[in-house]
Amino acid sequence: MLNADQPFASAFLWLASFSFLLVYGLPLALVPLRWARWFQWRLPAELKSDEENQLPQLAEYFGRCTGALAITITLFAMRAASDPAAHPYVLEIIFIACLGMTLVHVYGALRQIQPWTENAEILLYAAMTGLAAGAWSTLP
Repeated sequence: MLNADQPFASAFLWLASFSFLLVYGLPLALVPLRWARWFQWRLPAELKSDEENQLPQLAEYFGRCTGALAITITLFAMRAASDPAAHPYVLEIIFIACLGMTLVHVYGALRQIQPWTENAEILLYAAMTGLAAGAWSTLP
């Protein structure tokens, strides 16, 4: 439903959020290599010897995207730290992000497709999920 007081901002947020969810969020979370093919990245089996640097470029691209999201969440957390009650959504975002990261790492551990250091991060993200939920629950 559109907000009658701010229809432009409300419409933008609905349209942008659903578009990014469908084009980036869900495909990157569920089928990242298929998403890469849709966006014209070439994968190892498709590469010729003169294109072998394409896979490291794809990995670097995914890393930069993840880093940009981490920086964004961190900056919002810093902004909210001085008055958490005025910005409760930041704790909600941190809770959801950490829960998602816990699930991503559990999935990787179950499939045995990640190094042990990533498996160890399951505990980190699970703890952060719990701490974020605890901090969120203390707000008015």
